[in-house]
Amino acid sequence: MHDLKAFYKNKTWFYGFALLVACCICALPVFAQTCPPNIDFEEGNFNGWTCYTGVTSADNGENIISLIPTSGPVFNRHTMYSSFPGDGFDEYGGFPINCPNGSGHSIKLGNNSGGGQAEGISYDFTIPAGQNTYTLIYNYAVVFEDPSHLEFQQPRMEIEISNVTDREIIQCSSFTFFPNGSPLPGFNLSPISASDSPVWYKNWSAVSISLNGQAGKTIRLFFKTADCTFRRHFGYAYIDVNSECSGNFTGASFCPDDTHVDVVAPYGYQQYNWYNSSFTQLLGTSQVLSFMPPPAVGTTVAVIVTPYDGYGCLDTLYTTLIDNLVIIPNAGRDTVSCNGEGAPIGGLPKSGVVYSWSPPLGLTDPDVSNPYANPTVTTTYTLSTSSTGGGCRNSDIVLVTASLLDTSLQFSGKESFCLLSGDSAVMIVQPTDTIQWYKDNIPIAGANGTIYRILQSGTYRARLSSKAGCILFTASKTIDISSVPLPRFSTAVPNQCLRGNNFIFINTSTNLLGPMRYRWTFGDGTEASTKDVTHTYIKAGTYRVKLIVNSNAICEDSSFMTIQVYPNAVPVFTAGTICLNLPIQLINNTADTLNSPINYAWSFGNGQFSNDRNPPPQVYGSPGVYPVVLSVSTVQCPTPVLSSLQYVIVEAPKPGKRYPTEVAVVNLPLTLQARPIGQSALWNPATSLSSNVVFDPVFKGNTEQLYTIEIRTAGGCRTVDSQLVKIVKEIAIYVPSAFTPDNDGLNDILKPTMYGIKTLNYFRVFNRWGQLLFQTNKFNSGWDGYLRSVRQESQTYVWMLEAIGSDGNKYVRKGTTILLK
Repeated sequence: MHDLKAFYKNKTWFYGFALLVACCICALPVFAQTCPPNIDFEEGNFNGWTCYTGVTSADNGENIISLIPTSGPVFNRHTMYSSFPGDGFDEYGGFPINCPNGSGHSIKLGNNSGGGQAEGISYDFTIPAGQNTYTLIYNYAVVFEDPSHLEFQQPRMEIEISNVTDREIIQCSSFTFFPNGSPLPGFNLSPISASDSPVWYKNWSAVSISLNGQAGKTIRLFFKTADCTFRRHFGYAYIDVNSECSGNFTGASFCPDDTHVDVVAPYGYQQYNWYNSSFTQLLGTSQVLSFMPPPAVGTTVAVIVTPYDGYGCLDTLYTTLIDNLVIIPNAGRDTVSCNGEGAPIGGLPKSGVVYSWSPPLGLTDPDVSNPYANPTVTTTYTLSTSSTGGGCRNSDIVLVTASLLDTSLQFSGKESFCLLSGDSAVMIVQPTDTIQWYKDNIPIAGANGTIYRILQSGTYRARLSSKAGCILFTASKTIDISSVPLPRFSTAVPNQCLRGNNFIFINTSTNLLGPMRYRWTFGDGTEASTKDVTHTYIKAGTYRVKLIVNSNAICEDSSFMTIQVYPNAVPVFTAGTICLNLPIQLINNTADTLNSPINYAWSFGNGQFSNDRNPPPQVYGSPGVYPVVLSVSTVQCPTPVLSSLQYVIVEAPKPGKRYPTEVAVVNLPLTLQARPIGQSALWNPATSLSSNVVFDPVFKGNTEQLYTIEIRTAGGCRTVDSQLVKIVKEIAIYVPSAFTPDNDGLNDILKPTMYGIKTLNYFRVFNRWGQLLFQTNKFNSGWDGYLRSVRQESQTYVWMLEAIGSDGNKYVRKGTTILLK
């Protein structure tokens, strides 16, 4: 609980989460105490109670609920119920919505939806001066979703009973509930859930509040609920106040002629222990204490009431038995049962009273205080009452007139039609004492006959009444009368170009009677339903735009117009790469617009221009990248002018190059390689080559040969390289016996020289201790005399080599080399 001083400074803040709360309150003083007005809701309203709404949040590990008083009950958050005929059972807890303590009204606090809502209801009353013996009892039940949040984030309820005068909270009667990890026991798992989260409930329990010695003090009852702080999990509350608020228990006043007396303690406690006034004799241990025969007048009994699981205060209540009970039966006012519909008779039930109706025919239950009567003939019913002890017998009568009223409704014509179509709508009822026709729930002046001809759209029915007192309505009939609209629309520019097209259609349709509804079709598969529309087309073409106007399902007409969307010319052309001083032809791929000539404007980036569709070839005298722009428009669509940019790449031919001499073994294959600087290669002569038109032909011959390689680029540039191939008689591998890694450009690298080898498996170098210093499988790669950036000493090193020759054989070599500094 919060500090009470802070609470009264700002009444809008409190702990709480949304859940089901149901509470019954009945004031049961030891002696005759004054019942606070409407604390039991028996006025059927919220008079005397303050209603609150607000929100919940989590702040620094606390659940905070902010409540603001409202001017009265809020729909679906503070709801009044009546115990007659009753509102059934809670959908999650299965307990009765109306507290089973006999009171006549209940309220619902909250609802079963989330949203971070919070609700509250409070009642302040002052104990009369001199009334130092005073006890208040409330009953409650709780239900809420279990979201498994942290404790301060969960749905919860707070019941707070406080002494406002002394700013003290009555702790044993005040509780805080939350679903998961609540310190308060007694919850059950509901078989029904509203989501993935389980729902828990606690059945009705009673809490007594001892207010002895509080005469003249103001007491506040405050019931508070709220949703979880994540706004997803719900809760709601019922508060059910006992309709009896007297100083005695039920049965404390009994009839002089009773054969036995049942004294009934307040409902909802776990244990009852009845004693005589001196507490020397245990009289009973149930809610009801029976005497047979009745005790002596003035006998005082006490009952110690123990709440469930420590909920509430252990309390002792007293009552004195007096034989002054008078029971006055109330059969109710004479009434009418119309067309077999039940008419309520009798009144609210009283505890300790036995009811019996005769005859039982036509009654929903002849043994309750307030059944419904639907006799087939006019019947006088007699209500007989007595106390549970059999005394105070009395009776009352009520006349229930059985009346039949023909509420059939005949209809002729059509429910929906157009003016001037010759159709009509006529409604007919059977004659009765009084007839009143209604349109849209408003009486029609002068419409009191059995026949009514409908001239306007609306919902019609008749109110029929008889002298016997029956007042019934016929079924309703909705009639829709309209006229055929005159559809018209226009657009300021019916012919537009595709780029930037925006058709604005102005609707000028009219109608004599009824609202107009619109449906547009634009001819491109799209539709609209507003009065005026704006539409853009994504393709050029001729379109039929149609406007359909109706005022009801059958009163409809349409209008249409044809609009034209001209295609814009879209420039498309290809450029490319060309060699210096060679002509390049630019290819124009712009699509023809068919119905309108296209204007062309070329800019070639070399100072030349053209307006031809197919411009003359262009020659560029310097290498580089030249921007070429083609701009187009049509006679129909002169704007916007659309342009496309492409680039012509002008390249200069590369100078020729003499490749390093290659050595081939007689009649063994050797792959040659031309520079990859162009699109094609031509070797000349073609002698001893696998192909003379590839970049990497295979040489196989027995004579030395010099080749020229003509390489051409995509732009037509020509380069001529040369390649000399020498011949040796056999496969050979040479590794120098010494090398000098001094970076003078001579003999700096230890590597093998190989003729007729197609694959090098490995070349490895070791020091004299067998440490591997270097290895490779790449041609022309070798050791530079260093290991991890440290130059090695001058000494003899061992090398090993394995390779595959062009003849397919494996060649293994090893030897030594001296590193010289």
